[in-house]
Amino acid sequence: MEIEIGAGKTARRAYGFDEVAIVPSRRTRDPDDVDISWEIDAYRFELPMMASAMDGVVSPATAVEVGRLGGLAVLNLEGLQTRYEDPDPVFEEIASLPDEKATRRMQEIYQEPIKEELIVRRIREVKQGGVVAAASLTPQRVRRYADLVLQAELDVLVIQGTVVSAEHVSTRTEPLNLKEFISTFDLPVIVGGCASYSTALHLMRTGAIGVLVGVGPGAACTTRGVIGVGVPQATAIADAAAARMHHLHETGRYAHVIADGGMRTGGDIAKAIACGADAVMIGSPLTRAYEAPGRGFHWGMATFHPTLPRGARVATRQVASLQEILTGPAHENDGTLNLFGALRMSMATTGYANVKEFQKAELVVAPAIKSEGKAYQKAQGVGAQ
Repeated sequence: MEIEIGAGKTARRAYGFDEVAIVPSRRTRDPDDVDISWEIDAYRFELPMMASAMDGVVSPATAVEVGRLGGLAVLNLEGLQTRYEDPDPVFEEIASLPDEKATRRMQEIYQEPIKEELIVRRIREVKQGGVVAAASLTPQRVRRYADLVLQAELDVLVIQGTVVSAEHVSTRTEPLNLKEFISTFDLPVIVGGCASYSTALHLMRTGAIGVLVGVGPGAACTTRGVIGVGVPQATAIADAAAARMHHLHETGRYAHVIADGGMRTGGDIAKAIACGADAVMIGSPLTRAYEAPGRGFHWGMATFHPTLPRGARVATRQVASLQEILTGPAHENDGTLNLFGALRMSMATTGYANVKEFQKAELVVAPAIKSEGKAYQKAQGVGAQ
């Protein structure tokens, strides 16, 4: 439904996670009978999740731990892990910076060149942990480092940027032809981000096995404020899910929709899948783990852009182990721990047996869903605020 915002312009109403709710169906299930596993390409994961390719989230060690717990972590091949032989002192410095100096100093820190030998070494460190290895490159650097990721025997490549399109136009450089690259590359490729039906469909047509959906919803991202671009996640995911069905009917190939960003609680993750996502990519919730390299801080891939930063270093505070955050047990009642236990309980409560079924759950537009009847919790600052 379009709304007139002025005599010469209409706009479509879009919804975020806080504006929708999942409706119980006519049945409920035992949580132990609910299957939340996810399969993509030749790989099966017990948790339908990817850890974001952000320096404060994923190191080789945390990638191994996430894999051990049933998820898939994505290592940023253009970050601190591949710029510094020993990145630990750099992480310590970033965590100690005052807010007013953080962005400028991080711009300087990230001027250190990427070292090719470290790309190979970091991927192999993940592989040696016995888990599926995934890593990300931006479209601008894919050609330069493609042979190195093959040499290191990476399992899944993620081509990721703030916005990635299948039709990048440039009069200055030769843009990456995604369709041509993916068709000749020896590894499965996930691409993103995107936030619309048409862009998701065009990315699926490149041959990608999955698309990341999300422009600007992340906790550390300021893209929506800096350049005014973005779509609320519930609508963006639903649009991409519609594109997935169009693509499936058109080609017979299933491209996975991965909700990227904007999720803080298990309820947010459940809503993302009910909107049509096959899996979620999360960042800030994982920076709260004791094992996270960011020491309780989180920053996005564009935070340190040399001329137009589109992110901020935000404090998230380390409060629990990765296991407690992902699979519990939870010792807080705010929904930020045991995220996938919460997903399982949401599916059981609403009667769905697996992720594919849950994608068909009924939703309602419910702007008051988090505040209705919660006056005491709000006044006292307890519960899921």
